[in-house]
Amino acid sequence: MRNEKEEDVSGEKRTGKVYLIGAGPGDAGLLTIKGREILQTCDAVVYDYLANPEFLGYIREGCETIYVGKKSAHHTLSQWEINQLLVRLGKEGKVVARLKGGDPYIFGRGGEEAQVLQEAGISFEVVPGITSAIAAPAYAGIPLSHRDFTSTIGIVTGHERPDKEKSAINWKGLASSMGTLVFLMGVKNLQRICENLIEAGKAPETPAAVVRWGTTPRQQTVTGTLDTMPEVAERAGITPPAILVVGQVVSLRDSLNWFETRPLFGKRIVVTRARAQASEMKRRLEALGAEVISFPTIRIVPPASWQRLDQALEELTSYDAMIFSSVNGVEAFFERLFARGKDTRALGGLFASAIGPKTAEKLRDFGIVPDLVPDDYRAEGLLSAFPEGEAKRILFPRARVAREILPETLRQRGHQVDVIPVYETVMEEPALEDRDEILEGKVDIITFTASSTVRNFVAMMGGQDVARTIPDKVMIASIGPVTSETLRSVGLKVDIEPPEYTIDALIEAIREEVEKRRV
Repeated sequence: MRNEKEEDVSGEKRTGKVYLIGAGPGDAGLLTIKGREILQTCDAVVYDYLANPEFLGYIREGCETIYVGKKSAHHTLSQWEINQLLVRLGKEGKVVARLKGGDPYIFGRGGEEAQVLQEAGISFEVVPGITSAIAAPAYAGIPLSHRDFTSTIGIVTGHERPDKEKSAINWKGLASSMGTLVFLMGVKNLQRICENLIEAGKAPETPAAVVRWGTTPRQQTVTGTLDTMPEVAERAGITPPAILVVGQVVSLRDSLNWFETRPLFGKRIVVTRARAQASEMKRRLEALGAEVISFPTIRIVPPASWQRLDQALEELTSYDAMIFSSVNGVEAFFERLFARGKDTRALGGLFASAIGPKTAEKLRDFGIVPDLVPDDYRAEGLLSAFPEGEAKRILFPRARVAREILPETLRQRGHQVDVIPVYETVMEEPALEDRDEILEGKVDIITFTASSTVRNFVAMMGGQDVARTIPDKVMIASIGPVTSETLRSVGLKVDIEPPEYTIDALIEAIREEVEKRRV
């Protein structure tokens, strides 16, 4: 993308450019490719309350972020102030992403912002987004059009400008001409909207639905009829953000409801893995319907010195075997191997062992097929399967702090084992808001994938005494017996432990336990 700040031939700086980007209704996957590309290259991001905070992970280092907090009745900045902010940033020569929930031109006041930019001579571009008007009903199992029901759709604001003397909505026209009606931002005026439609001739028994937090794991849908909808929504405690859908197509929800029927829908699951490793687990859990709270307890950092590994790399021909016990160990080892000007040919002839299928898979990514992958994905499993015979010199690149049973037992058998740290785990800074929600029992499941995540989690909670106050209703899921033993040693229970010690098996065990408890 061209940098709008480059100087022109006269030597004067160009003005910047503002992109009015629709961030979609909430599901991070519904952001457009173009919107994401702009976020990755812009100088500043001005974003709303409804924009998924995950989008801020796409921005480059050094990008300025400005939260303007547009939420019903709660504005960090007024619309006038937002307009002036965009003009100022543009005149400073910055490329700006104005990130707006839904679509910027569908009741998003994007048209007003575009007018202000045009009047100020600031270049702008609109990147359409998926509006909640179509996405929320789709996720609630409600197609807005269906040839057996209707071919007309009306999208209406449920929150007109407060300074209007009278409504600009043609209620009689809507009631008589539109088969499906979608009202955005209409929860506070729900009673009046329903009354207006009935007074205008819409049948009171017309099916209706309110969808709150559409497309997110917090989605909540209630159904009724035009005359019962206000009472149904109030009884369910529906508050903004939500949309109202009116029309016969609402009756299809019973058969087409796919989103809210997923096995982990509505469950809030804490993932304590390192941020860099959590993405795949997070994606898998979200695909099953869970709301995932990333609460990284560890961060992977290089060892204080590479001296010992560098020396071992120069002496590779003197080793008989290598042991890898984690994906992190494999990645760190090969990164250093390549940095030293070597490649996998330097490992020719070495007997390679891997603990766990993921570690073995990572070795294969580097062109090494492990000679031994024990069925038991623990140090004990490798010890029972490790070949008997003459003493060997074994290179064991691993974390700085780990269980010692494997190298100690191999040494007792007469082998020379060089344990060399190639990475270490350090504790992350806790997100205080997430910490409080965990302690208050506002989550359903906490997952642990290593003993280090357990120890750091307890420290981040404030110690064992505090961690033990987590309500019993919160389930704790452990990847395997070693992690479970650590959990029990700090006074925490274990509700879920898979038969295989892998992320895939852990996710499946969580799904099975949730389904069992729902029966």
